[in-house]
Amino acid sequence: MNYITKEWPTLSSAVEISFFSPVKGLPEYHAMVRLTDPKCDTAMQFNRIETTIQFVKDYLPETTLVWKRYFVSDAINQHVFIESDPGTAISIVQQPPLDGTKVAVWLYLVPKVHITNDVQGIIMEHSSYRHLYHTQLHSQGADETGQTESLFAQYIQLLANRNCTLEKNCLRTWVFVQNVDTHYAGMVVSRRECFEREGLTSDTHFIASTGIEGKYIRPEVLVFMDTYAVQGLRPEQIQYLYGPTHFSPTYRYGVTFERGTAIQYGDRRHVFISGTASINNRGEIEHPMDIIKQADRMFENIRTLLSEAGAEMKDVAHLIVYLRDIADYETIVSYIKQNQPPIPQVIVWAPVCRPGWLVEAECMAIKESKDKRFEDY
Repeated sequence: MNYITKEWPTLSSAVEISFFSPVKGLPEYHAMVRLTDPKCDTAMQFNRIETTIQFVKDYLPETTLVWKRYFVSDAINQHVFIESDPGTAISIVQQPPLDGTKVAVWLYLVPKVHITNDVQGIIMEHSSYRHLYHTQLHSQGADETGQTESLFAQYIQLLANRNCTLEKNCLRTWVFVQNVDTHYAGMVVSRRECFEREGLTSDTHFIASTGIEGKYIRPEVLVFMDTYAVQGLRPEQIQYLYGPTHFSPTYRYGVTFERGTAIQYGDRRHVFISGTASINNRGEIEHPMDIIKQADRMFENIRTLLSEAGAEMKDVAHLIVYLRDIADYETIVSYIKQNQPPIPQVIVWAPVCRPGWLVEAECMAIKESKDKRFEDY
C-alpha cells in the first residue's frame, strides 16, 4: 500500500490517501478528508470539506466516488450542509472527530466501474461482481429491539430484491447505537434472533461488524446501519478470521459477529477487520483503565487477524479509531504516529459496547494475491 498526504492551506484542509495499484487490474483508493483549523463556523467547515472532496476527485481523475461517510459532531443540525451525490453511497453518523473540528469524511474511489442507484444505496458493477452498498437503514420501532428487528427485515428485503441473502452475500455491517451503554444489549438480542432465522449461527458463520455508539440525523432513531454485500462470490472465496490465540468466539459471550472476513478475488484479497478492542481468548477485557496497554493489545489483536488472512499493517487501506474518553485523544494520536504506518485514519468519540474498553479500531486491508480459480475484482 502506498500512502500520501495532500494539503490545501487556503481551505485549511488535508487528505490522507492510500493507493492500491496492482500491476494489472483495478486500482483502489481510500481517503480521509479532514480540516486543519477548527475555528471557522459550521457552514464554512462543511463548505471546505465539500470543496476538498471535489479536489480529491480532480486529483484522481477518471475515478468514481463509490462511498463516503461523514463523521460529524451534531448530525441533527449539520446534515443539511451535506450535499447529495447521486451515484455515491452516503453515510452520516454523529461520531465527532476528536481533532476539534465538526466533520471528517472517509472516501472510497475506484475507476472503470458502473454504478446503479438502489433504494437506500447503490450497486457497483465490475468484472463478474455486483457490490451492494446500503446506508442509513433505520426504522420507527418503539425501542432498540423493535428497531433492530425492523431494519434487518428491511435490509433482507433489499437483498432479496437483488436475488441475494443475508447469509450468502452480506460481508460487512456497521450498527450504530444511540447511547450504546443502554441500548446495545437490546440490539444484540434482536440481531441474534434475526440471524438464527436467516441461518447464521455458531455452526455456520456470522458477519464482520462494528457495533458502536452513533447517532442518526433524527433523535428518535436508536439503531441504524450501513452494510456491504457482494453478489457473484463463490463460498470458497470467503474466509472467516478467528484468531483463537487472542480471541474467544463471539457467541460465547452472547454476541453474533465475525472478528474479520477475507475475500479472495483472482488478483487481490480484501480483509475486513471488525471493531476490535483489548480482549483476550477468554472474552475478558485486557488492561482495564490503561489506554496505552489497551491500544497495544488492540493492535496486536488486529495484526493477528490480518496475519491469518496473509496481510500486515502495511496493507491497511484505512483505519477508524473509536475513543470512549475524549481526554485520551492526544495520547492515542501520539501512540499511533509512533507505532503504525501513515494509514489514512480518523479518530472519533464513540464509546465501545463494554464500558471497560477505552479504545476500539476497525480497518480494511488490501493485499495483492493471485488465484486463477476466481475472477479479478
